[in-house]
Amino acid sequence: MRLGVLAAADSWYLRDLQRAAAGRCQIVPAGFSRLTAHTDGGDRWRITSDQVELHGLDAVLVRTMPPGSLEQVVFRMDCLARLEAQGVCVVNPPKSLEAAVDKYLSSAKLTAAGITTPPTLVCQTTEDAMAGFRQLGGDVVVKPVFGGEGRGLMRIEDEALAGRVFRTLEGIGAVLYLQRFIPHHGYDIRLFVLGEQVLGMRRLNPHDWRTNVSRGASTEAFAVDENLAYLARTAAAAVGAVIAGVDVLPALDGTIYVLEVNAVPGWKALGPTLGMDVAAMILDYLAGIVGRRSTSFDLSTKM
Repeated sequence: MRLGVLAAADSWYLRDLQRAAAGRCQIVPAGFSRLTAHTDGGDRWRITSDQVELHGLDAVLVRTMPPGSLEQVVFRMDCLARLEAQGVCVVNPPKSLEAAVDKYLSSAKLTAAGITTPPTLVCQTTEDAMAGFRQLGGDVVVKPVFGGEGRGLMRIEDEALAGRVFRTLEGIGAVLYLQRFIPHHGYDIRLFVLGEQVLGMRRLNPHDWRTNVSRGASTEAFAVDENLAYLARTAAAAVGAVIAGVDVLPALDGTIYVLEVNAVPGWKALGPTLGMDVAAMILDYLAGIVGRRSTSFDLSTKM
């Protein structure tokens, strides 16, 4: 298998995949900023990155979602969609990446699938945000619509502070995304979905309400029961992802909330916590997908 990996050249995840791939498959690094589309006027586009012909690979694994202008982001997603349309196995599919990176769209898809999420208000003006702040109980978490790893999150309990924050965000043209703060036990659960398999890790932070490992949270293995596994698979399917990090928060009242679905989930903490070679598991999973697609293609051409 020749696997293209869209990742930063110095990415830990790229190095870990290269380690796990030794002797079993070829890892072909590629960068989002070097994506180029070519056509000679025919019905097929050549998508390259650093002169690598991505449509000639068996699969492309997206391992990063770098920031960029609106035009750049749309073009990059369009390139992935064109690859998928031309028969390349793209993981995760472009539509799932678009849904997961957009917190509003992701929340909408989760609630449409019947999944419990924190009460949420998304708006564009300070006036509407202040009304939402009061409706949500005067204790909210403000999140950037695009963002991850706990960056840009603020818990606001003071009405005057809320007004200042909302005016600042409105002034820079931001969409205001507010969720009711959910009292919890000081931990959340990262459920790592890999097809039908679900791995679990508890993340604890006694010093911060945010439980991201990048914020100093500690981790421990978590045994995933069938109910949580089903919830994780359902949440991943809601955004169309086959590999996903589903963040689940058990509230003090016993309610289980899904906070978000990450379609480019990391495993730097997960692997050592569980004592598993997650990179190797991902390669095995992708090889299985490629093998099934090849078999299906062979059968269709013989019929």
